Amino acid sequence: MMLGTVFASAFIVASSLTPVSLDPRAPTLSDPGMPPPQISVRQRETALLPLVRRATDCIVRQVKTDPRYSDALRPGEINDLIVDVMPACALLLRAMIDTHDRMYGKGSGEAFLLGPYLDILPGAVAQQVKLKPAAR
Repeated sequence: MMLGTVFASAFIVASSLTPVSLDPRAPTLSDPGMPPPQISVRQRETALLPLVRRATDCIVRQVKTDPRYSDALRPGEINDLIVDVMPACALLLRAMIDTHDRMYGKGSGEAFLLGPYLDILPGAVAQQVKLKPAAR
């Protein structure tokens, strides 16, 4: 997946940022080497989903304000815009990754970002900016 490869390269640069959590309810660990906390799936979702939404909303806003954006873009063409605007949302993405790491273990946040999150991101962005469906 080209989007994942390009984003991974860009995100490595941003990963030197100090880890932050924008959700004060997110559980924290004093020692990053400790195992993830024993909390329910519902509690994990409660902490993580708002961060996923904030990061996605940031990307959608950035895409909409990009001068290359137009209603004539096809969903497949939006990938380049998504890659280009992600650095503007790096703090929110970092918060999502760090929270995921605290919930599921070290390294899980980056795997989530580069896997499931990036798999659905282009479709989610296209839907939220109301792009026309691709011709079949």
